[in-house]
Amino acid sequence: MPGGACRAVRQNERVSLYRDEGVVLRTQKLGEADRIVTVLTRRHGRIRAAAKGVRKTRSRFGARLEPFTHVDLQLYERRSLDLITQAETLRPYGEHLVTDYPRYTSGTAMLETAEKLTAEEGEPALRQFLLLVGGLRTLSERGHDPRLVLDAYLLRSLSVAGWAPALDECCRCGTRGGLRGFAIAAGGAVCARCRQPGAATPAPPTFALMLALLQGDWEYADGSDARHRTECSGLVAAYLQWHLEHGIRSLRHVEREGDDTTRERV
Repeated sequence: MPGGACRAVRQNERVSLYRDEGVVLRTQKLGEADRIVTVLTRRHGRIRAAAKGVRKTRSRFGARLEPFTHVDLQLYERRSLDLITQAETLRPYGEHLVTDYPRYTSGTAMLETAEKLTAEEGEPALRQFLLLVGGLRTLSERGHDPRLVLDAYLLRSLSVAGWAPALDECCRCGTRGGLRGFAIAAGGAVCARCRQPGAATPAPPTFALMLALLQGDWEYADGSDARHRTECSGLVAAYLQWHLEHGIRSLRHVEREGDDTTRERV
């Protein structure tokens, strides 16, 4: 092969390989021994890639490509699915979550939400990636109630996506104080004058809890009452699913009793 052709091949090889870190969101079977792995990466956003032979008992890196795992990947770019050629575990969050059902289900809801909030495959989503890593780390550290961690993650992810709910002023007229309802379709809290029939009517401490979770005020959140946490969780779940226009299946396993009192007819 002429020297120029050899150099062109080597250049193409360099271009076709790339490296990134990411969190495994889910996997699905491909053929008899392979898997398709969906990963939210730091630089390339959400990607899907094939992992060869990972369902075999002697797989080199099958266990490193399980959901919740923060991994460093090397991939080979292809016309269809890219191919994972190397995988190194950075943080095995799943090991800390699978033995704790409330934390596991909250984490599963995080993964599903992260996938649905990054609708465009290959579109960079650094802030969503960092939020997910931070949420999983906080869950695994066991310092806060898992549902509080999940609600904080959902509120912040919605904010990054451009759907932050109004919590300290009326989303219709901008009035501060005197908030009497939560109108999901309108964008959050509403005053008595702007409240329409069918809107939820959360207690003032519930608004305060939602704002604390959005802003990272864990001292207030950890000291909140159970009834306000339940009300908060119902509002956050309903608000999320309204904007996504479809349900988050994982939330069914983490919703608390009483959530139906906060649902809004929209």
